[in-house]
Amino acid sequence: MEQPRILTEENRGYPIGLTITEKRVHVSVVSDASTCSLVFYEKGKEEPALRIPMEPGNKAGDVWNLTIEGRWPKDTMYGFEMDGVLKPDPCGRQFTGWEKWGAPENISHILRSPLYEEAFDWEDDKRPCIPFHETIIYRCHVRGMTCHGSSKMRNKGTFRALMEKIPYIKGLGATAIELMPVNEFQEVEVWESEWNPRAAKGPKPTGKLNYWGYTEGYYYAPKASYSSGQRKRPAREFKMLVKEIHRAGMELYLELYFTGKESPALVLDIVRFWVREYHIDGIHLVGSVPTDLIGRDPYLSRTKLFAATWDGVEPGTGRHLAEYHDGFLTDMRRVLKGDEDQIRPLIMRIGRNPGRCGVVNYMAHTNGFTMMDMVSYDRKHNEANGEGNRDGSDYNYSWNCGFEGVSRKKKLVQIREKQIRNAMALLFLSQGTPLLLAGDEFGNSKSGNNNAYCQDNEISWLNWNQIKNNENIWRFARHLIAFRKAHPVLHMEKEAMNMDHLACGHPDVSFHGVKAWRPEYENFRRQLGVLYCGEYGKKPDGTCDDYLFVMYNMHWEPHEFGPPRLPKNRSWHVAVDTSLDGINGYYEEGKEPLMEDQSRYVVSPRSIVVLIGILHEAASSGGERTCGEGETARQGKETIRI
Repeated sequence: MEQPRILTEENRGYPIGLTITEKRVHVSVVSDASTCSLVFYEKGKEEPALRIPMEPGNKAGDVWNLTIEGRWPKDTMYGFEMDGVLKPDPCGRQFTGWEKWGAPENISHILRSPLYEEAFDWEDDKRPCIPFHETIIYRCHVRGMTCHGSSKMRNKGTFRALMEKIPYIKGLGATAIELMPVNEFQEVEVWESEWNPRAAKGPKPTGKLNYWGYTEGYYYAPKASYSSGQRKRPAREFKMLVKEIHRAGMELYLELYFTGKESPALVLDIVRFWVREYHIDGIHLVGSVPTDLIGRDPYLSRTKLFAATWDGVEPGTGRHLAEYHDGFLTDMRRVLKGDEDQIRPLIMRIGRNPGRCGVVNYMAHTNGFTMMDMVSYDRKHNEANGEGNRDGSDYNYSWNCGFEGVSRKKKLVQIREKQIRNAMALLFLSQGTPLLLAGDEFGNSKSGNNNAYCQDNEISWLNWNQIKNNENIWRFARHLIAFRKAHPVLHMEKEAMNMDHLACGHPDVSFHGVKAWRPEYENFRRQLGVLYCGEYGKKPDGTCDDYLFVMYNMHWEPHEFGPPRLPKNRSWHVAVDTSLDGINGYYEEGKEPLMEDQSRYVVSPRSIVVLIGILHEAASSGGERTCGEGETARQGKETIRI
């Protein structure tokens, strides 16, 4: 292999990692080692073919710098030797050595990076730039989406297989996909935290896998085992995935986990890198992160950024920051199971839509019960994790509907399906940005495991046969997402003022008890009515939205509600009633039955009802009217008697 020419005059001013300019290669690596060398490997060779010492005099703090000039084969790999130990580039953009997922021998492999990057044609790729109030997130794990045999994918558990699921996710109604960590990490857990791979006694596997990826990793490289084919090309395949998601008009968000050992400058550089190099639309920051530094960064001012809190961070000119935490989940699960004193939290959560930043809402997440398990288990069942069921949270805010675990009893199945419909309604009828955990739309279960971090098996993989088995849940989820998207008053750009600021006769959003205009906040109340005035929601065609009245009855007894009176020539029709098993909880658009008695509606126990105010046919005989003058009339074909 050709010896390089070392250029000492150009050893500063480059970013951390590897930079290639024409015939020159510059490397900067952070290390407190006393000696450091750049090493090159030839294809198929285990030992380095070339060692190039890095001079201590060219260090800047703990950053070793080297610039060389020369020509090397395109398949040349590189790494470093520090104090006599071969190590990978911490900032490598692709690695070989961990191509096979979960292989125990991976722990003794020394990772190497290709010296030259493969060119990629982004063509006319454009970011969709979907605002928070129009965003619906679908959160998934690359392997978990397609590893199960029911996925019928050829390249299971890969970026390419996920690409084939894009039409499904888009058809569900989602506008964005959030992926759990896809950067390179060691999934094979070992007993020792530090080791010398060349030592006689190497690391010993614990027998567990870190399926989720919340661990230290190589933050600049997509995970090699998530790419398909014999020749692993993770960087190219991941870029293809991004391009296809954008081509479908959707966005892609990445979850990046940091341990707190990383410097704030490095974290910022990593976030910028994924946005710049991979055209990522949003970054979900998890762990110890410098939110102030990242939130204020001008390079990221048009990138969606998600974190537990942005307190003290000014968002700048664009609304691109969003809170992302379990607050909605905790409060709304307590509402769902009928806990005391939950009316005020319910009002706060369904309307929360801060002007300075967005807010992400979800009923289920990776760490915790799925929606199906939330209504099937009172206690966690993590025995398979091998920790004596001591791991995972003891607070799931769940209710098993009277029986622990799976049951085929018809009455129990119906109650659980209704509770899942209620959970979907709580999520998609709330103003914040909704997030749906992959599989919840068809009743996915983890058998009561609320901490499946090490379960790379059917506990964590999605069983796509459940779409057929739980078709009612799947159809209801699709319908409710479409219903939300069709009604701007359910996803307003700004938080409601709860007042009539258009002087149209109704507040934008108002709260009611079982009697109109009389909200009840006593600790024993479990009923709430919410009126959305259609004049405050503008549809794409310029017409105003419908009036909507949502009745929440989380009590185990029925309650009669008195809906507010509608403006002249409008009448209430029933759009959604989660208690109606025969119609799967909803009526198709245009077929909503008229309420025969417009002054009363009995809401069944543990149910949510949505009424829609529709113009009479006679009122619309003069033609379609624009927003502020009325609405296009739609006449229901049925009358419902309560």
